[in-house]
Amino acid sequence: MINGALFRREMKISVKLLLIFGAIMTLYVTCIIWMYEPETVEMLDSFTKAMPELMAAVGMTPGAADLLGFMISYLYGLILLVFPMVFCILRGNGLVARYIDQGSMVYLAAAPVKRRAIATTQMLVLLSGILLLTIYTTVLEAVTAQMLFPGELNLSELLQLNTGLLLLHFLIGGICFCASCIFSESRYSALFGGGIPALMYLFQMIANVGSSAEGLKYLSIFTLFDPNGLAAGESDAVLKMVALLVGSIILYPIGIAVFCRKDLHI
Repeated sequence: MINGALFRREMKISVKLLLIFGAIMTLYVTCIIWMYEPETVEMLDSFTKAMPELMAAVGMTPGAADLLGFMISYLYGLILLVFPMVFCILRGNGLVARYIDQGSMVYLAAAPVKRRAIATTQMLVLLSGILLLTIYTTVLEAVTAQMLFPGELNLSELLQLNTGLLLLHFLIGGICFCASCIFSESRYSALFGGGIPALMYLFQMIANVGSSAEGLKYLSIFTLFDPNGLAAGESDAVLKMVALLVGSIILYPIGIAVFCRKDLHI
């Protein structure tokens, strides 16, 4: 059960953010795909080889064999991870904790609407935003690739890849939503809801360099997202994707349960 009026109101707020992040995705995705020319690829690869540790930290590796491999190297290590993550952090914090911090949640909870309906509605707002952003990115990639390099992008592999990307951001959203439900002050919700995914991404960057700190990858959920493996349909990558789904299924109900038992000082 959800509250339709609340859902529509929150989605209007989400749309404003989605337009901003959609514009960012449009800029980067079109630019990267447009750069898939032999001369440009060679230049980027040489740049990557010149600073291997820095490029490896953000998942950029040389020697892509096809267009999707090129996109994985230059989009899926940084751009398509960080910007949707920022969306999750901003939206997750604003859905519950900010209302509580401002005192507005008292009036929502005092209305003839069950707390579970409020929390479920806010959860669906966050999930809908993540889904819309991922769908837009997927369509943008497919259309841009078809316009610039007809027939060179394998759509089934792209869908496999972006399904994993969607589940990763669902899990990041789950962390943000959980923090928003647990903490009554917006600053703590943002600190933990945003800080945990950001720290995990930092761990992944350090591990990517291949130094003695490689074990840090086991402390990061980003390790469960294997772009090359997903594109190739490898079973290990699919299992990691399932782990992302399971994590999401666990986190969102926890957030709802905490909110339902929360003292809002009504």
